[in-house]
Amino acid sequence: MNNDQNIDVIRKRLIYRAWHRGTREMDMLIGGFAKSHVPEFSSDELSEFENILNMPDQDLYDWYSGRKQIPENQSGNVMKQFLKHRFSA
Repeated sequence: MNNDQNIDVIRKRLIYRAWHRGTREMDMLIGGFAKSHVPEFSSDELSEFENILNMPDQDLYDWYSGRKQIPENQSGNVMKQFLKHRFSA
């Protein structure tokens, strides 16, 4: 498998994970974002998105809804795109 095929497999896996979080709300929020953005992500952005997917749903929802401030170490480019996505969804 070449590098492009590997990245395509990673993209498909991340999109699947985004749509199967465990709560319907997060499935819709993160799944919708993944569907729109993951196909264009670089390998670094894919890695950052995978880290986001490893975070607890409650933390992500609190950050997304503005209930809690995002920790500085979590406010990367992909997280910023995710937060912008809420206004365009």
